Amino acid sequence: MDVVAVFTAYHPDERLGAAVEAALGSCSSVIVVDNTPGSAGAAGSPGAAGAVMADPRVKVVAHGRNVGLGAALNIAVREVPAGAEAVLLLDQDSELPADIVPGLVADLADPEVGVAAPSPWDPKHQRYYCSDARRTATISDEEAVITSGMLVRREVLEKTPFDEDMFIDWVDVAFCLAVRRAGWRIVIDWRLRLPHEIGACEVHTRFGRTAHYSHYPAWRLYWIGRNVIILHRGHFASRARAFASSVVFLAERLGNTLLFEPERRTHVPALLRGFRDGFTQRVDPRYLPAGAEHPAVR
Repeated sequence: MDVVAVFTAYHPDERLGAAVEAALGSCSSVIVVDNTPGSAGAAGSPGAAGAVMADPRVKVVAHGRNVGLGAALNIAVREVPAGAEAVLLLDQDSELPADIVPGLVADLADPEVGVAAPSPWDPKHQRYYCSDARRTATISDEEAVITSGMLVRREVLEKTPFDEDMFIDWVDVAFCLAVRRAGWRIVIDWRLRLPHEIGACEVHTRFGRTAHYSHYPAWRLYWIGRNVIILHRGHFASRARAFASSVVFLAERLGNTLLFEPERRTHVPALLRGFRDGFTQRVDPRYLPAGAEHPAVR
């Protein structure tokens, strides 16, 4: 199976070059869409580039704009060569182990599987990101998987675009739910492990409670809150169930932010404004990172 790797980059460092080099060991070519605004980014940054970016198998789309993750992925899909049969999506710091692509290709031998992914592994805390109860000895069917590491059939990508309104958070989940609604299976292969770091994740203990909490900037909490409301309202046929799911998520995220986030004075309002704008599907431009663009903000 001809597999093309896709990276989305934003202010990349030297890890991108290492990640691209690793991907070339298993994939026929690599596409890098650089969302760094107003600069050459992946194409011109000495730290990010290196000799690997000059490899003829690597195509860099350095468009000088931050249009969000969903839009960047859609740009990459349009650049995929005609002969490619599947696309491997990777973060700019995802250095690919050699067994991942052959293993995922084997999973796609089942014609009902549209997306196959490795198990995401937290190298800092030496743990899986999901609970032990969900793991199996081989593969498991999932509602959604994270972007980095998912191998997607070309046919699936051509029929299911990424949601550009969501900008960054929950883009992968919304995509996976749309793929499942189209009749495809999504699987995790637990025999394959991809190192992945989700934000600045730290272990906190307070009042006898231990939690892994990712310390994001305030603008990220806005998008986490906004997009989970949109996701729940679009996923659940019952408005009551969508509302209940959103309230449960809000309570947990708000509680963790109050307990573990030192910058709670800015982060709690960002999260609450995100929830508010999720119900109205508006965008507060104050929570776009510097130089970023969104179709709802002109």
